[in-house]
Amino acid sequence: MCIPPPNVTGSLHIGHALTVAIQDALVRWHRMRGDQVLWVPGTDHAGIATQAVVEKQMWKERGVRRHELSREDFLREVWQWKEAKGGEICEQLRALGASLDWDRECFTMDAGSSVAVTEAFVRLYEAGLLYRNHQLVNWSCALRSAISDIEVESRPLSGRTELLLPGCPTPVSFGFLLSVAFPVDGEPDAEVVVGTTRPETLPGDVAVAVHPEDSRYTHLHGHWLRHPLTGQLLPLITDSAVQPHVGTGAVKVTPAHSPADAEMGARHGLSPLSVIAEDGTMTSLCGDWLQVVPDSVLPHPLGAPSSSPSPSHFLVSLEASHFHHCHFPQGLHRFVAREKIMSALRERGLFRGLREHPMVLRLCSRSGDVVEYLLKSQWFVRCREMGDRAAKEARKSFLSFKTTSEATCPIREAHVQEGKPCLKPLFPPGCGVGGPGAEPLLPPEELAALVFPHWGLVYLPAIVVGPSDSSLPGHGGACKDPDVLDTWFSSALFPFSALGWPQKTPDLARFYPLSLLETGNDLLLFWVGRMIMLGTQLTGQLPFSKVLLHSMVRDRQGRKMSKSLGNVLDPRDIISGVELQELQAKLRDGSLDPSELAIAAAAQKKDFPHGIPECGTDALRFTLCSHGVLGGDLHLSVSEVLSCRHFCNKIWNALRFILKVLGEKFVPQPAEELSPSCPVDAWILSRLALAAWECERGFLTRELSLVTHALHHFWLHSLCDVYLEAVKPVLSRSPRSSGPSQVLFSCADLGLRLLAPLMPFLAEELWQRLPQRPGCTAAPSITIAPYPSAHSLEHWRQPELEQRFSRVQEAAQTLRALRATYQLTTARPRGECCCRAPSLGSRASSSPSWSLWAPWATVGPWASYPQVQQLPPAGPRPH
Repeated sequence: MCIPPPNVTGSLHIGHALTVAIQDALVRWHRMRGDQVLWVPGTDHAGIATQAVVEKQMWKERGVRRHELSREDFLREVWQWKEAKGGEICEQLRALGASLDWDRECFTMDAGSSVAVTEAFVRLYEAGLLYRNHQLVNWSCALRSAISDIEVESRPLSGRTELLLPGCPTPVSFGFLLSVAFPVDGEPDAEVVVGTTRPETLPGDVAVAVHPEDSRYTHLHGHWLRHPLTGQLLPLITDSAVQPHVGTGAVKVTPAHSPADAEMGARHGLSPLSVIAEDGTMTSLCGDWLQVVPDSVLPHPLGAPSSSPSPSHFLVSLEASHFHHCHFPQGLHRFVAREKIMSALRERGLFRGLREHPMVLRLCSRSGDVVEYLLKSQWFVRCREMGDRAAKEARKSFLSFKTTSEATCPIREAHVQEGKPCLKPLFPPGCGVGGPGAEPLLPPEELAALVFPHWGLVYLPAIVVGPSDSSLPGHGGACKDPDVLDTWFSSALFPFSALGWPQKTPDLARFYPLSLLETGNDLLLFWVGRMIMLGTQLTGQLPFSKVLLHSMVRDRQGRKMSKSLGNVLDPRDIISGVELQELQAKLRDGSLDPSELAIAAAAQKKDFPHGIPECGTDALRFTLCSHGVLGGDLHLSVSEVLSCRHFCNKIWNALRFILKVLGEKFVPQPAEELSPSCPVDAWILSRLALAAWECERGFLTRELSLVTHALHHFWLHSLCDVYLEAVKPVLSRSPRSSGPSQVLFSCADLGLRLLAPLMPFLAEELWQRLPQRPGCTAAPSITIAPYPSAHSLEHWRQPELEQRFSRVQEAAQTLRALRATYQLTTARPRGECCCRAPSLGSRASSSPSWSLWAPWATVGPWASYPQVQQLPPAGPRPH
């Protein structure tokens, strides 16, 4: 099994603690069963997120922007961040008791991972699954990078809504429909009205489309329209994809900024016109009227950042600030240009109305900016073929797998990523092809076919060849593509790259494919799907045979953990405890803006008015595992963990009592030779065997809540509340019987071993204090001691005895209820229990040993022993 590699962007939170608690419990259980266990640790470089965090830190500490450093210097800053944060993550994992194989720790940008990424890239290309093309990608203007579909959040808007977006000086309105008139060329009074929710894309329109059978426009088929902004002629085309019943039945066609329009444009041979740049400004193709000189009117935060830039605007401020002192025009921000475009339409008399309109807004999950569709010459992976193959293999095994898209772009424009080994030709002056950086004249597929077969060192991702190199026929030279791969590309290889792939290492032959993948259900598409596809494609088999998904951790109010809400908990704060002042200091050290900081601080003070008390690792792990992994979201409260800490104290005190009873000269008997001499001893051993059976069933089904429930019930309700109280009178007699002592030892020994996978620290500490059996070589640690087998303890099971005693428990509960009802605090009443069951009554009256139940069954420590009387078969019931 491998740990889902946490991002080195920061410290672990309580969600990571849930992952560790579940995985470590399973790992320890298998290890105690004698199974060969490998649990691989690792961390993920999380390129874009790490880059953003490092940029903010550089600006906060030194006032330095990324653009002021070379790529190498910035990467050096990132590696320093990784060393600091990676060490903190390992410290947290050790504090959580994670028994990982630290000798195999890896990082998704280390040398081994880089070799695996390069090999995977080349293999996918050679298989025809990786290709370069000029097509639309999801683009985050704030991050200046392509992002995947699953990094796009869809926010439904019921009507007009104002949002404050990165890079915009004022809130931007969405959820409206603008109606624009396109005049018909040659017919002064004729026009076609179209509706749009994106006025800023109007300069990129290349046509207007209507349905071929829409009678409203039949007479205009073949006509040309005047663009409302530029006056250029645009064709009126007919396409069956247009929905005539929606709006006016006429739609503007913008192939460079809409996937549907791109498909329509391809069908009609329309050339796309890109009018939005990578930084979210309008391109020069829009005309000078949508350009502005930055020195004069470029608004903050697109200009030079202030001394205390808002964190939500920081990325865009950083990206665009290097234009501030340029002497060439810079395009208006697209949402500033929107207002200018709408004003121009009003001035020209082509504005036909504005009304509220429900819509779905696509936002970048990382920056909060509106996601744009931009045409990029980029590398893409064909997902459908890999997905179909993975689905076929998965259906044979464990999982229904569905491909969600035809192709995905695995490329990022960030600096902190794994570099691609692909090569983009750069044509030097005089080569007869074009200037430096000119786009190749050959189609992307033919160009790639020229580059890769003749590039003998393509497996080395950092190779650079000068113009004199002749390995590329007909071309003057080549260099490495400066773009980088999505962090999920290297993470998807983790199950086998961590074991040495592509080399045929002993670890790979011995441990691959993995037995189990355990992760959060929110990573099903992000990570699990990618691992299945690439693992099946590159290794010929599924990377794991089973997947276990756990729930998302929320706070006790049901809110998602968020730094801006102040409800993100560091596991160490729960383990060791923390004062409120320190919690609030951590908030101030973060990247929240003043308004978010005030809200988060107030929420923290409400949730933890006196800070967080010390709870301990074992209590935290036990609490996390007590929630069913197959259930809904996990609502965690610190009070729940504190309650589990009290349970740990109960176990500790029980062992103190047991060790005192056993004494220094106690010699344990083998468990198989232990024969209970009285019903109460037989009962507790039966309960112990039942607990072992329930624990085994819980681990086999990987439903750890069954395990925690069984252990909690045995230790607290059976052993502490009942048996220990029942044997105290017997242990006080002289001479003392050896039976209870042997039973107590077996309960402690086996009970702690049952507990060890979930509470490793407490179990180890107490188990080491137990006396050893003579002639037996004890395990040096409880972590490798045999886990109690339900089959080996089956001879202790006595369900009928447990059922009979449950009636005694009911009687005791009734007596306690009576004591509370009549407020008996100082009196010493005599209690009598009348029973109609002949078996229980005869057993109670014929066996003196049943008096062992008495101290537990009384209404208080001051009460006399209750007597169990068998009721006559007939006659009135005594009062």
